[in-house]
Amino acid sequence: MKTVLATLVASSLTGPALALSCLPHDVTDSYTQAAEAEASYVVVHGRLVFDETRLPKVDMTNQAATPASTRIPALISGKSLSKQGFERRFETPISLDIECAGPWCAGAKSGIDYLAFLRVEPDGSYALALNPCGGQGFGEPSQEQLDQILACHTGGPCLSGLIQLEQGEQAPAE
Repeated sequence: MKTVLATLVASSLTGPALALSCLPHDVTDSYTQAAEAEASYVVVHGRLVFDETRLPKVDMTNQAATPASTRIPALISGKSLSKQGFERRFETPISLDIECAGPWCAGAKSGIDYLAFLRVEPDGSYALALNPCGGQGFGEPSQEQLDQILACHTGGPCLSGLIQLEQGEQAPAE
């Protein structure tokens, strides 16, 4: 992920004619990244609430003034993941970490359900990192996405959409 962001930042420095290009990212990618990270994570399915007016806004005439990261207080209310599924009540304040790469910033919506991979900070608080290519939160997750995460968590198949296609499955019709 750091390589992708470094590439995005470097490409944004060459001029506004370039477009943001992100690698496909899905819930199993986020699960795998969280499972392999040195930091601890809690997976939560719940409603995310925050002040949308605090999201960073890019001044296209002064893109360098856009902060690389903006922290916004938020609240998530829902259930955390266990071996039996999303069943443990989870309601806590979190820090929403909105990352920008050049003129591109992560987006987020308040008041909708998220599948969130919350990083446990050194002080015991939680942070949800979102970047222009997605990050660790998925707004309005489908039941299929929730089922994929449960399969990953319980030792079942944990394959990203790209890996499944490489193994010969058909791409979904659009």
